[in-house]
Amino acid sequence: MKHPSFLTQLKDVYGLQLLGAQIQRFGDGHIHQTFLIEDGVRQYILQQFNNSVFKNPERISHNLGILLDQINANELPFELPLPIPNLKGELFTVIDGDYFRLSPFIKGKCINEVNNSHQAFMAAKAFAQFIKAGSHIDASLFQEVIPGFNNLELRYEQLLDALSSTKRSVSGELKILVDFYLSQKDLVEEYLIWKKKLPLRLTHNDTKINNLIFSEDLTKVNAIIDLDTLTAGYVYYDFGDLVRTVACTESESSTNWNNIAVDQAKYDALFNGFLEIGAGTFTGEEIQSLSFGGKMMTCIMGFRFLADYLNGNIYYTIHYGEQNLHRSKNHMYLLKALRKMCP
Repeated sequence: MKHPSFLTQLKDVYGLQLLGAQIQRFGDGHIHQTFLIEDGVRQYILQQFNNSVFKNPERISHNLGILLDQINANELPFELPLPIPNLKGELFTVIDGDYFRLSPFIKGKCINEVNNSHQAFMAAKAFAQFIKAGSHIDASLFQEVIPGFNNLELRYEQLLDALSSTKRSVSGELKILVDFYLSQKDLVEEYLIWKKKLPLRLTHNDTKINNLIFSEDLTKVNAIIDLDTLTAGYVYYDFGDLVRTVACTESESSTNWNNIAVDQAKYDALFNGFLEIGAGTFTGEEIQSLSFGGKMMTCIMGFRFLADYLNGNIYYTIHYGEQNLHRSKNHMYLLKALRKMCP
């Protein structure tokens, strides 16, 4: 679509020759509005940043600035399409109260589902390589973009708060789920133990498969994208979220309860990918913590989906009234399977 007035402002703030270029909607992201810009020479990704979801864009800018300055990008066999600074050196540009950013366009293919264990292996290697390339950075420099995002203790307390104030009748299926998740207090206690043992590192914190750009033939990873959630974290966060989203036999919204299990081949591929890259960089305790990561990240999402249902479905987008309840039930089955596999 044509957008000449905006293109004029882009030219002014970035010094790019974009007059007359076409802006086309790009991708299927649910948070930011994303466009592909072509100026006849290069292609760029333009995002209108959703600061109602990410309420502290200055923290994202701070973290990405550290990454730009300190990441060992030459150690990575793929691209990190970080925002291009405008002429003032700023990573975000504010136009009429809206936040925008411009990034290089990386060719390739995004997928929403891992079809085989080799794809899982490549994904795990890529995210582990990202952590390794930033292992020399002082993790305390990063700011929390969403405070308490992966804090299992906090999420447990939020579930208790939701339970104490809910207007729903806690009976039947809902009571079964509430009782199950309240019984996961031992995972909260284990989380607190690992917190004392492990070093904080640069972590991605949203390791879904569609945050990778693969080559068109799916034989290699071209880029890691969606770096808004990067901050200081633990290695098992990124491994665990891969387990939750890649190694489950069903998607997180599936209601095929009897089919929800751990895909052992994909799980092993994820573990081997992290181990291959992390050997010599990750500590022995970090490697030991990986099996906890799958359980922890599945549990934390179960807490969050169930709390949102108890709160009246105010956070996650739903397509029917019981969807968050069913998402938490889905994660209950996966968590049971992971706990059986990794007691």
